[in-house]
Amino acid sequence: MKKKINRRLMFISSMAVVITFLSMAAVFYRIYQEQVLDDLRVYAYALSDGAAAGAAQDMTVAEKGSYGENGGSGGISDPVRVTVINPEGMVLYDSNADAGRMDNHADRPEIREAFECGEGSSIRQSSTMKKNTFYYTLLLQDGNVLRVAKEAHSIWSILYSSMPVIFLSVCALILLCMLVSHYLTGSLLAPIEKIAANMDNIEDNDIYEELVPFAETIRKQHETILHNASMRQEFSANVSHELKTPLTAISGYSELIGNGMASGDDVLRFADEIHKSANRLLTLIDDTIRLSELDVIDKNIPFEDIDLYEIAKDNVEMLQLRAEDRSVLLSVEGGSCPMKGDRQMIEELVYNLCDNAINYNNAGGTVTVSAQKEEGRPVLRVRDTGIGIPEEYQERIFERFYRVDKSRSKSTGGTGLGLAIVKHIVAVHHAEIFLNSKVGKGTEFKIVFAGASV
Repeated sequence: MKKKINRRLMFISSMAVVITFLSMAAVFYRIYQEQVLDDLRVYAYALSDGAAAGAAQDMTVAEKGSYGENGGSGGISDPVRVTVINPEGMVLYDSNADAGRMDNHADRPEIREAFECGEGSSIRQSSTMKKNTFYYTLLLQDGNVLRVAKEAHSIWSILYSSMPVIFLSVCALILLCMLVSHYLTGSLLAPIEKIAANMDNIEDNDIYEELVPFAETIRKQHETILHNASMRQEFSANVSHELKTPLTAISGYSELIGNGMASGDDVLRFADEIHKSANRLLTLIDDTIRLSELDVIDKNIPFEDIDLYEIAKDNVEMLQLRAEDRSVLLSVEGGSCPMKGDRQMIEELVYNLCDNAINYNNAGGTVTVSAQKEEGRPVLRVRDTGIGIPEEYQERIFERFYRVDKSRSKSTGGTGLGLAIVKHIVAVHHAEIFLNSKVGKGTEFKIVFAGASV
């Protein structure tokens, strides 16, 4: 990135040097042209005021024959050439050539302009581009036109003669631009490099104000990645531990039976324990696989038309025997509550909440499931009169394998993944989950789904 920025700054600065040089050359040459034409104008007016042009005309008419024979004043070498032209375009006098042999000048632009406007000018380039001829014309009182001309260097010849100095100057400027670009690149990227080196203490870095939101986002993402990595590591450790417990029990009981150390009722009791551990192991594996599936599932999956109340009612009926076995009264309230959602996930959500409410209840307690519309949105409530959740633990109950009462969880066969699955399903459905719980009085889970319904 640093090299790329440095190269671009170098390119921009080099182009700026070249464009500035060419622009200045064009401006200076324009001033130079105006200065030459202004000098010619002063010279022309000086000649007209001194009546030199009139005298020259009289001399030319009087000695016309001799001009033809001697070639005019052809031998005179003057940096300024003077020419007199009559209204018909005939050259009456020329300081550098034989007027009688010169072409008609009526079509020359500076001549036409002088006859039309009183004065005129033009610049004609030579074929070699080394010199330009500057012309200035002035209409005299006698009706003739006085033209003065001068050769001067063209812009190309000026540039060519100045090329060594120009080359050295441009090289020096480009070298200076390289040094400045290198310095600016380092200064520009220094705050960003500080952020990268000290992401945890952004407020201590002297960074650009515009980069603060970006840096905060990067920091939060960095923290999230570290948190997720820690969660995954903890999850792996918890899975290993949770799998180890029933496997150890199965291995131990089967070893006792296999070695003949158990007989009669002990064999039946050990076999029952092996069966329970195997079921717990299967449940744990199923929940772990399901949670992994929910981790990678698309949160924008297409939903179908379902009735939240009917799903709640079916789950209550399915769990009645389990509730009776634990002396818990399980009931459902509400009415038809159509909504958009994934049927399998919603059934799983209701089942997990009801199963938790039964497992963490007291003998003679109640579990009430309610499904109805509230303010146009489908709402599911699962209330119990169980042991409740202490306030300091309420923020962590959706973590994987987290249990408030570990002894009860294991005795009821819980895996510690039920509420983690609930949280994922709620997120997939873009819903909100609320918890209200008091120790010794019970717990209520409230899930508010999106308002769109059938």
